[in-house]
Amino acid sequence: MAELNGTPIALDSLQALALTNYGHFTSMRVEHGRVRGLALHMARLARDCQAVFDTELDLDRVRELARRLSPTDGAGVVRVTIFDPALDLGHVGSDAQPHVLVTTRPAGPLPLPPMRVQSAVYTRDMPSVKSVGLFGSLRHRRTAQRAGFDDALFVDTESVISEGGTWNVGFVKDGEVTWPDADCLVGTTMELLREAHPSTTRTVRLADVAGFDAAFATNIGIGVRAIGAIDEHTLPSSHPVIEQLRKEYDELPGDLL
Repeated sequence: MAELNGTPIALDSLQALALTNYGHFTSMRVEHGRVRGLALHMARLARDCQAVFDTELDLDRVRELARRLSPTDGAGVVRVTIFDPALDLGHVGSDAQPHVLVTTRPAGPLPLPPMRVQSAVYTRDMPSVKSVGLFGSLRHRRTAQRAGFDDALFVDTESVISEGGTWNVGFVKDGEVTWPDADCLVGTTMELLREAHPSTTRTVRLADVAGFDAAFATNIGIGVRAIGAIDEHTLPSSHPVIEQLRKEYDELPGDLL
């Protein structure tokens, strides 16, 4: 299902999004009308709208539009994309009038099996913004999958780990959670877990992976997912801390959309 500003979307309204691809978004897992970290999603949309379009976003209206398509029973993923159909490649500097595109898809069952990831040297444009420009991330995901992995793990030229293709990464050592200290998009799931579970943040390089007991990925679509391998280094497919993180995340009450 898809609506633009609360009405069924016409194909010509998507032309700018398809051809210019300038905008930002957030995706929310909605369970029985509730969203974990709803305030974080709204804050992200407001912050990114200022960064991308230099204007404020009416968050009450965004919630109303998202609520129209959200499942009231069961689980689904609602994506809110902010873009301006009037902006094109030649006139992207014009004053913006952001539009709200709401799309939905089914939410998959959790937890997911461990995944294997391949490191890739890559830093996204404006890492702190959840932009619609995903070409680089998807290109590296495709390369990793064609090499037999599930996804890509991004590092810089000094092998400092930052994030995954569309997820954050965490590590476990002696019962303690470590988040990489690097430029990345801090996801809402990561933020919620940092509030719920003690952790530290420090620089993590590929060479450090062998010294950890386990690794995991997080986002709203996968929850907390174990990482079973980074390049050729194998990691445990389960760990008590990962199970505890899942439990803490699942028990978060969520807010009514």
